[in-house]
Amino acid sequence: MKKILTIAVLFAALMTAVPAKAEVKFGLKGGLNLTSMSLDANAISKSNQAGFFIGPTFKFTIPIVGLGFDASALYDQRKGTISGVNGNETSIKEQSIQIPINIRYGIGLGSTASIYFFAGPQFGFNVGDKNIVSSVGDWTFKSSYVSANVGAGLMLLSHLQVSVNYNFGLGKTGELEQNIPGAIKSIDDGKLNAWQIGVAYFF
Repeated sequence: MKKILTIAVLFAALMTAVPAKAEVKFGLKGGLNLTSMSLDANAISKSNQAGFFIGPTFKFTIPIVGLGFDASALYDQRKGTISGVNGNETSIKEQSIQIPINIRYGIGLGSTASIYFFAGPQFGFNVGDKNIVSSVGDWTFKSSYVSANVGAGLMLLSHLQVSVNYNFGLGKTGELEQNIPGAIKSIDDGKLNAWQIGVAYFF
């Protein structure tokens, strides 16, 4: 709850700091997650799967040439597969609400297009199954966590936006307690990072 209040205060502070001449646009954003799973466990092999994200977004620019912000509230799904030393496999699916807040800098290419670069924090809140029990191990998702984005994009005709970015955890997304017969159980930190390809339309 404290994190949600912090985000709300941040939004309010950003909006009150925007000059009256700033341009604010609302839209819809969606895209593809190419999950990159990382684990502390060396004896575990990982394979990655595609997921998706979708939700409302808005952006605003301020009278400093090319500088602006954007924020979204996205339903986000990521998948991965873990293979244990016993040959068993289990699939991990994360469902969350992600709130990215990025600072962006654009370079105009004329009235029809511009290139922009962006970076910023992202706040995630788990809304799916928190515990996954399998023969490989027991995976537990964190209820909330913080990640970060770094990327670039293309803005077309002031409405259509295409972007590519890497989203990486600033802490663990969850942890895996391995099930290895005859061995002491170990708990390993894990992350579900992702390359993201997004498309947004601003009204």
